[in-house]
Amino acid sequence: MNPVIEADKTSNSEGFNQEDWSSAYCNVDKEYKKTPLKLIKGEVPKDLNGTFYRNGPGRLERKGDWVHHPFDGDGMISSMQFKDGNVTLSNRFVRTKAWEEEEKAEKFLYRGVFGTKKSGLSLSNAFDLRLKNIANTNVIKLGEELLALWEAGSPHSLNPETLETNGIANLQGALSANEAFSAHPRFDPGHYNDNSRMVTFSLKTGPKSTIRLMEFANKGESTGSLITDRKDTFNGFAFLHDFAITPNWAIFLQNALDLNPLPYLLGQKGAAQCLKSNFKKKSKFWLIPRDHGIFSKTNPRIIDAPNGFVFHHLNSWEKNDEVFVESIFYKDFPSIEPNTDFKKIDFNKLPEGVLKRCRINLLTNSIEETTLSNQCCEFAMVNPRKVGLEAKYSWMAIAEKETGNGPLQAIKKLDLSNGEFHTWSIAPRGFVSEPLMVPHSSSKEEDQGWVLVLIWDGELQANELVVLKAKDLSHQATLRIPIKIPHGLHGSWAESKEF
Repeated sequence: MNPVIEADKTSNSEGFNQEDWSSAYCNVDKEYKKTPLKLIKGEVPKDLNGTFYRNGPGRLERKGDWVHHPFDGDGMISSMQFKDGNVTLSNRFVRTKAWEEEEKAEKFLYRGVFGTKKSGLSLSNAFDLRLKNIANTNVIKLGEELLALWEAGSPHSLNPETLETNGIANLQGALSANEAFSAHPRFDPGHYNDNSRMVTFSLKTGPKSTIRLMEFANKGESTGSLITDRKDTFNGFAFLHDFAITPNWAIFLQNALDLNPLPYLLGQKGAAQCLKSNFKKKSKFWLIPRDHGIFSKTNPRIIDAPNGFVFHHLNSWEKNDEVFVESIFYKDFPSIEPNTDFKKIDFNKLPEGVLKRCRINLLTNSIEETTLSNQCCEFAMVNPRKVGLEAKYSWMAIAEKETGNGPLQAIKKLDLSNGEFHTWSIAPRGFVSEPLMVPHSSSKEEDQGWVLVLIWDGELQANELVVLKAKDLSHQATLRIPIKIPHGLHGSWAESKEF
């Protein structure tokens, strides 16, 4: 049985209103400090205590000039703190050097990776190759430090309570100046029977690509200290947004892409717009041994991967001589061309994301590919305690229609073993962001806990924070957000020390 739970809005499969979706794209106009959120419906679980941090673009327009792609917008952190059934909101822009300069100038002074140009004459963009660290992709807590992440630059350190920006973080000296640092760390729940770890990477790319794999302590007095550090170089250009881990491996997928840097050098395109799928090349899995695993100090494995483009991986695990990797595959690299308005994109012309599982045999280097869900999906996750282990359940954002691309309007809980699912929908006038599964602190059941999701209601022209029960996606609570927050990217959960 696959029940669908609908929100208190009429849902149908006839489509959506483009203006409802695009109306979420606006500048965040106010910063709040621990403002109580108004409960609209239901009751906030009293045993849900901690902080939901979320990052995403908050500045999309300056004096009538819009970013070409929302991924070029300046990072704005939201903090929703849960305590004894009440929730308070704080939000604050990351005070990057570029943000402060552009706020003062009231115009774009830097080019964006996804096509945004400096304000003024187009010729001024030519040969200006400075990267603007926009700190807009993810936010995670490491010890007493909150880190705003953007994968082409260094993390920014924030105060976890006030969200004030402390400056560039070098993680106790582990990072060199301006070193690129992944926006997708993976948190190892304790595969080596010791304290949990944050596993992450930096990337230098070109004709050859070098991955620096790092593991940091994530518990106890040594939290934030670098535990292991290795570098591996591979042939070919690599665009790597995400990766997966098992107890023994860090797993990367090198998408089959070509980079033509000339339009970027001439100021005609952003760097990401110069990427193009090469269907004559093979994608590759790069399996890098983790330094505390049984393959420590050995060389990486390189194995042909299925065709398609991958932004995000769901999870990975090992069984005997096989490694299983679950990922969201697109048929092609989705890009927004220079003359396209991102607020008016045609979803039907973009490839949909399909959840697949690759079964890699380490003895034969062969792969078996299985589709787990054909419905367009993104932002999938497992219970954090199951990262790197075989998980039965996943939670993800999905399109309302069953096939083809579309805006994300529903949440799905998928049983990865048999395909059964529950969905919670806010269609046709509502849109969801990345769902965050928070496990119950005192339960060992994999699907015991909650799912937190920030939604945009096109009818009300407002954001709401929704709490769902993880087991069946039944509604728990809806709270009104007093500001408009654009469709965003990634977030994380930090448990309260008081409970």
